[in-house]
Amino acid sequence: MKKYFLLIAIIFSAALNFAQSTRSLNNGGVDLYDQKKYTDAEVNFKKGLEKDPQMFQGHFNLGDTYYKQGRYDEAIQSYKNSLQFTEDKSKQAQAYHNIGNGLLKQQKYPESIEAYKNALKSKPNDLDTKYNLSYALDMMKQNQQKQKQNKNDKNKDQNKDQQQNQNQQNQDQKDKNKDQQKQQQQQQKNQISKEEAQRILEALKNNETDTQKKLRRAKGKPVVTDKNW
Repeated sequence: MKKYFLLIAIIFSAALNFAQSTRSLNNGGVDLYDQKKYTDAEVNFKKGLEKDPQMFQGHFNLGDTYYKQGRYDEAIQSYKNSLQFTEDKSKQAQAYHNIGNGLLKQQKYPESIEAYKNALKSKPNDLDTKYNLSYALDMMKQNQQKQKQNKNDKNKDQNKDQQQNQNQQNQDQKDKNKDQQKQQQQQQKNQISKEEAQRILEALKNNETDTQKKLRRAKGKPVVTDKNW
């Protein structure tokens, strides 16, 4: 019987020491977090989770250290992990609220809105969550308007480019037509010049023939000379 009680005492003592160790690591992490030593706090929370992987507060606090370091994807995952280990509506609301904040930082407005809505399901009267939800909705609306404007501007630019391309093509075609007309005119001019050259050549041949005829006729006549007495 004594051995039985001794075993119970040892187990209880070990469990107590384990709990104290985990709590000590978590509390130490909180102190470091308050001192803005986020990387050191991260180490403490991770050590605590190694001892007790199902500790809601450990996952939640680890998410806070990631968030402060700008590591939003890791923060969101830690908050999601924490949700697995609590049935407390208030804690669930806190986790969803912080998930929404992480998504909002990444400008993932629809996802952040969904997270805030989940937070309000667990804690309907939370003013901070209502404010953040309203802000996320407003930002999503502005973003949609901006995307629409950018799309309109892009379409205008595309139409402008198309018009410029069309104008350039038209001008190129006009220039091409002018060049073709010049070439045709030059060809016609060259053709006329050849014809004129041919006529001139024919005319020269005719003149040469007439001249030769005259010369032959002149050779056939006697030459009369005056006597110098």
